Formats: sequence, structure tokens, C-alpha cells
Amino acid sequence: MSVNIAAVDLGASSGRVIWASYDPVNDNITMQEMHRFTNGMVHSNGHDCWEPERLFSNILLGLEKIDAAGIALDAVGIDSWGVDFVLLDAAGQMLGDAVAYRDARTDGVPERVWQQLSRDEIYRRSGIQFLKFNSLYQIRALLDEKPAWLDKVTRLLLIPDYLHYRLTGQFSCEFTNASTSQLVNARSRDWDPELIALIGEGGKWLQPIAAPGTRLGHWISPSGRQVSVILPATHDTGSAIVATPLSGRGAAYISSGTWSLVGVERKAPLTDAAALAANLTNEGGVEGTWRLLKNVMGLWLVQGLQALWPQLGFAELVAQAEQAEPFAYLIHPNDERFLNPACMRSAIQHFCQETGQGTPQNPGELVRCVLDSLALCYDQVLRELESVTGEPITRLHIVGGGSQNRLLNQLCADICQCTVLTGPVEASALGNIGWQLKGLGLLQDLADVRRLIRHNTRIDTLHPHEVPQLDHYRTRFAALCAHTHSDTLIEEVV
Repeated sequence: MSVNIAAVDLGASSGRVIWASYDPVNDNITMQEMHRFTNGMVHSNGHDCWEPERLFSNILLGLEKIDAAGIALDAVGIDSWGVDFVLLDAAGQMLGDAVAYRDARTDGVPERVWQQLSRDEIYRRSGIQFLKFNSLYQIRALLDEKPAWLDKVTRLLLIPDYLHYRLTGQFSCEFTNASTSQLVNARSRDWDPELIALIGEGGKWLQPIAAPGTRLGHWISPSGRQVSVILPATHDTGSAIVATPLSGRGAAYISSGTWSLVGVERKAPLTDAAALAANLTNEGGVEGTWRLLKNVMGLWLVQGLQALWPQLGFAELVAQAEQAEPFAYLIHPNDERFLNPACMRSAIQHFCQETGQGTPQNPGELVRCVLDSLALCYDQVLRELESVTGEPITRLHIVGGGSQNRLLNQLCADICQCTVLTGPVEASALGNIGWQLKGLGLLQDLADVRRLIRHNTRIDTLHPHEVPQLDHYRTRFAALCAHTHSDTLIEEVV
């Protein structure tokens, strides 16, 4: 008999409710998207915010579509982006807005926090990359703002935890997402008292940390079915890496979407001075694993350009980029100006002008600039990972929606000079589904989950081509990064 799973996969620009049917006899998974909806920030009370209730309404709509189709769901789980949260009062009602990580409220906050506890000590404890929008700094910004309702707050739930609460009435804080907050101790895998002290009364709002695979409660479907709610790796990258067919030494990954998460999987966190200097992050994974990685701005840059030419599809923009002169223009993708610009084209053009490169004009030149720059940035991160771990990287897995961009994939192979394996495209959803199946006791461990997913998905292989003047392009890109001082990733070494 087949087992039916619903995976809710939320991203910064869209959300999906996916139905998966698992046949344990034939070891097969089939997936069908049952509902897709847009997501995005709205401006409210002076801040850029998410709409959690709109997200929840769409999640319910998707689950109800599955139920109406006569599908008897066995389990459901939700994954999303990290760091952002919802605040609740004693009655479990939402207070204020769910402010988004791209909002400017944390400007200057990290520097104030570091006066209380040094960057070295924060990193030694948390292992988390210094991003100005980490939950730690968002909570401090909220406490500094002191909204009128602040004294009514009793709970803080990260976005997927809030949505699981709305399904079940149960509070939770799943580990993989909690680890992105910069409030979790990388060795105890629990809240760190010294880091919690940095958020004062906010420490009282945090929930006990729960392991991925935990059965949280039940959602009652319209047909009256009691559906288990199982915590996947609720951080979407955590779920994506569950689905990535990593094996043996020399393997790295890019979870490619709005953000690009470039990293390696490890059995222990790495929080030494070299990792801090490289501003690498240690995000918690399933089964005791850690994701040593760096966040790169990713296809958000192309999405910002695409919004200017809605008549051109993504494929057409990439086709025009393929015809443009390679490496004519380069940017530093993690420059703060690209985080949430009024106009992405102007932001890219101004960067190129400031660095004496001239001005990319047409869509092909602009998109090519972004893709070349991303590939060089990925290469830079891989070299940093090799340096701090002492392990050479020979294979690069690219998963997620960005793995469909064949031009960028080949650029990665060429510039990083390693074999690139692409897929699965639906990595976050598949990892979500796979860990729910483990939570149901139908799969044994991470290796078993990856075996099942590898058996049911297509993986393509790209080999590197020789790039004349590659060292010149790498040097030129490194100089551009050194030129950039207002970096949202706060990469300067203090």
C-alpha cells in the first residue's frame, strides 16, 4: 500500500504544496504539485514584512485540494527560509508584523551586539556566519524599537514552526532552522546561555529545540482524517541537502535558488580562526551532520532583472546572456546594494561604473554579468572551504531550481574546474518528504533517504572546459571583492 505525504516548500518568491506517493514495495516515489502560490514582501508599519496568515491560508488550500482528490494523507511537513520569526501573545495570537530579513531594521545592530560579546566568542559558540539579519540581530533590533505591544510577547516561533503551530496547536522549534539564528551552541546543539543573554527578555520567548523527524501532532483534514505533522529539516537548505546524493570525500554542493548556499557536509562544526576569517557558517543538519557553507546572493540578482523585462522569460534572458561577451563585466554578488535595491539594473550598472568597467546595457549583458560573477564567487567559496578543511573538492552537486540553468552550471564546472552533477531540481521538497518517511519509520537513516531519492531522480553530469585567462578572471574578481566594503555578509575581519 502506498504512503501519501504532503510537503510544503516555501521560498521567498513562491510556495508549493506537493503530494508524494511512496510505494515501499517497488521503492518508488511519485510527486505532483497540488497548489502553487506567490510569496513576497509587503510594506507595513515602516518595514518590509511577510504575510504568515496568507501563507497559512494557501497551505490549507493545498492540503484541502489533496483531501478533496480522495487522497488519504499520512503526514505533512513544512520547510522554509531561515532567521525570520513570528511573535505570539499568551493566547497564541500574532503580535506585530513578521518583519523580513531584507528589511533595514538591523542596520548597525551587529556592531552594538559585538560591544557586549566579541565576534570571536559569538562565532566560537554558534559557528554561524555574520549576517546582519540573523535572528540574534533581528531580536535586538525589535527590543531597541520597543513597540507598544512588546510586553505582551510570550513566544517566538520561526516561520515554519509558526505554520506547524497553526496546523496542530503545538509549539516547537526545529533544530536545523534554529541553528541559523546565531543563538544555538554548535557543540551542545541547544540554546547557548551566553548568546541568549544578548537578547535579554527575548530569551524567555524561545521554545525547546526539537529534532527533525519529531511527530509534532495532527492536522484534521476536511474529510476527518487525522494526518501526522512531522518536522522535516524545516530550513529549506537543510531539506535540500538531505536530498543531495553526497558520498565520499571531495564532494561539495550548491543549493541554488534565490540564495546560493555553497558548502560541504561535515560530522562536526568547524569554528576555528580560519573558518571565522572566511566567514563560513555551520548550519545544523539531520542525523548529527553540519553544513559548513557560505550564503551567496544567488538568483535573486537575475530575478531582480527579470522584473524589469516581464515580456522575457527566464530561458530567454539566459539565452541572451549566452550570446553576450563573457567576463566583460563583473560584480561582487554579496555587496549590500544588491540585497534589496529599488532597481537591480541600476545597482549593477553603478557597481560596474564605480569599478571602472563601463556600463552593461542590454538584458544579455546584465544577466551574463550576474552569471559570470556568481560562478567566480562560488569558486572563491570552494577555495576557502578547501583551505579551512584541508580537503580538496573534486565534485560539485548543484541542486534546487537553479540547477536547471545549464549556462550557470557549465560556468561553474569551467571556473571551479571540477565535475558538476545537477539535480534533483526539487531537492527541498524531496528532502522534506524523505525525512517525513524516516519519521514514519519507513526509512532507516540519511543514507537510506538519499538512496531512495537518487533512485527516483535524474542526475546530469557536466565536465569542465579549459578557460583561457582563468587566473586573470579570478584575480580580477578578488580585487572587486576587496573594493567592496559595504558587504551585507559583514565579511571584514576584525
